[in-house]
Amino acid sequence: MTVVRLTRMGRKKKPFYRIVVTDSRKRRDGSWIESIGYYNPMSEPEVVKFDAERLKYWQGVGAKLSEKVASITSK
Repeated sequence: MTVVRLTRMGRKKKPFYRIVVTDSRKRRDGSWIESIGYYNPMSEPEVVKFDAERLKYWQGVGAKLSEKVASITSK
């Protein structure tokens, strides 16, 4: 099953995250199918940028959203 979730990037104590589409069996930071945006919780204010059209497409073909992705994309 495909899932839309965050993958951690950045360095120690300065994380930022990519919003990616991946196989649910892969590791958090493993390979992914497509990157559709990013999330930076360390900046003021928090920055969330994503391609809403691609997110809608992946939901349409059955991809599930992780809890965190669902909460940050609904803002």
